[in-house]
Amino acid sequence: MAEVMNFSPKQKLVFSWWKQPYANDLDGIICDGAVRSGKTMCMAFSFVLWSMTHFSGRDFAICGKTIGSVRRNIVGVLSGMAKQAGMAFSEKVSRSFIDISFGGRRNRYYIFGGRDESSASLIQGMTLSGVLFDECALMPRSFVEQAVARCSVSGSKIWFNCNPESSGHWFKREWIDKAREKHLLHLHFTMEDNPSLSRRVKDRYRRMYTGAFYDRFVLGKWSDVSGLIYPMFGERCIAKELPKSWERHIVSCDYGTVNPSSFGLWGLSGGVWYRISEYYFDSRREGMQRTDEEHYAGLERLCSGRDIECVICDPSAASFIECVKRHGKFRVKQAKNDVVSGIRRVADALSSGSVRIGAECGDCIREFGLYRWDDGAAADKPLKENDHAMDDVRYFVGEITKPSDDGFFVMALERQ
Repeated sequence: MAEVMNFSPKQKLVFSWWKQPYANDLDGIICDGAVRSGKTMCMAFSFVLWSMTHFSGRDFAICGKTIGSVRRNIVGVLSGMAKQAGMAFSEKVSRSFIDISFGGRRNRYYIFGGRDESSASLIQGMTLSGVLFDECALMPRSFVEQAVARCSVSGSKIWFNCNPESSGHWFKREWIDKAREKHLLHLHFTMEDNPSLSRRVKDRYRRMYTGAFYDRFVLGKWSDVSGLIYPMFGERCIAKELPKSWERHIVSCDYGTVNPSSFGLWGLSGGVWYRISEYYFDSRREGMQRTDEEHYAGLERLCSGRDIECVICDPSAASFIECVKRHGKFRVKQAKNDVVSGIRRVADALSSGSVRIGAECGDCIREFGLYRWDDGAAADKPLKENDHAMDDVRYFVGEITKPSDDGFFVMALERQ
């Protein structure tokens, strides 16, 4: 605890806002802003302090995009801090709840994942005295609103924590912009509000992002994306000479019939993943289509003479996945297809230098220069063109950087 005891004024306010006289007129708090700005840790422990001070024998909810992300981002922090504060902390993993006791009081905290629209049904019917949302902008609106509706106990309050998304995001429009009329305290965080971050670490984050993602995750602004998706891609991302030896090999596949099929062969050397070579077949360009078996033959040629750890496939390519499995030579893994989260990971990997593209991969390099955001879309969304190698790159980076579930994740080798 010694390294985090030097709190900033804004962090101290998160810890104490519910003790202030004006808190009687507030129904909750919103903390948004830059990554690594110290809001999650303060929000989590303040939520427990508030609930243990005001209630006993009550139920609460701690919500994230997934149960796994709540355990990773919140539960570990709470466990250590609660025990150091003299609280008894007990987690029932199989039933997804935590019991905390202190000073003769005992409360239960249920853990929920708001992954998609169906998640709202998980929390229906509960009666809660408070709810903490971690990264609420990543959750569907239906889930958040259903959880808020469960807070019907007198004195209950709502706690929101998130990093920014687009300026038109429903949470920005309906909660942040209306914080005053909803009787919510809104605190905006930057990295300067986290004294535990060194200047060197802050500078590293500033180097990692460009464009709208810099505005969002470094400056903490709710900004819209536009233009090139990977503006950081340039000569330094292209490997004109490849290493002579490899530690591991993986293949990533985006499969198409009318649309192009793009397969990338990746090799790990010295802590860097290189796209060694590619198979790219565009039926429109070639004036003919290929069968699953013909694409599989291309996969075998791409992998010739190499020990392939796995083939990561477009999850919608059911017939091609079955074809690969039928041959029994390669182990198949289905890719995660969370597009915007995957794009962030690729951008991080390119910026950190942990992924590089071999000069031989001409179609992949061409697409990096053309892949753009859809300016007319209501939410962050790429244009569905020049995206086939981009999809297979995203599948690959998603696999090598993934945690056990898909909360927001940033990869940089120097931070591992």
